[in-house]
Amino acid sequence: MLGIQTVEPRSFRPQAPRISTSPAASNSLDERLSHATVRKLESKEHVFCEGDPRLHVFRVEEGVIAIYKTLCDGRRRIIDFAYPGDLIGLGALDEHILSAQATCTSKVRCLSAATLESLAESDANLALKLYKSVCQELAATRSLLVTVGQRSAVERVASFLLALHRRSGEADDHTVTLAMRRSDIADLLGLTIETVSRTLTKLRTMGVIGVEQGGTTVTLCDVVRLTDLANE
Repeated sequence: MLGIQTVEPRSFRPQAPRISTSPAASNSLDERLSHATVRKLESKEHVFCEGDPRLHVFRVEEGVIAIYKTLCDGRRRIIDFAYPGDLIGLGALDEHILSAQATCTSKVRCLSAATLESLAESDANLALKLYKSVCQELAATRSLLVTVGQRSAVERVASFLLALHRRSGEADDHTVTLAMRRSDIADLLGLTIETVSRTLTKLRTMGVIGVEQGGTTVTLCDVVRLTDLANE
């Protein structure tokens, strides 16, 4: 990443591809998905792996799915997390170039990739939305590149918590659920597990967040200050 000159938004907002279709396109897609097979996943179980044939597209119904790349030396680099309502497995190639693994008990709906492509061929609005969703995924990946390469641990963790809060869509609810392990967060942010834990403890000591026993529920006590710390 050294030597790359690029201009990207300063805020890190990890975001898996989301589809906001026109009513007709949405109804058509939702109708197909309503009859699609539901697959239940246990924690650490894979939806698909890098190199698998890309036969299906999946919509997350429950839980959280980590989208990741395996490096040559065996290390894992999480690219994003997918949440309920997100589609995963989109692409133009015949095989998956990333892996998708449940971080907790999850459910996904499986739709034939050929069926989705057929729907897109007959619905220009759906095709446009699919194109935009892939562009959003690319933008999120570029933003992650800047985050990992240029931002401090406090900035990364603070920005991650704010991103989860924004995704909830509940402005008055200042709690977020960490439905993933500390190791998953570390892999996403390019930190060690110990650094993620120390940073969360530091933010809690500062009175910016509160962490309930068990560490899965985080209360954003001071969103304004957390935003300042995230450098957003």
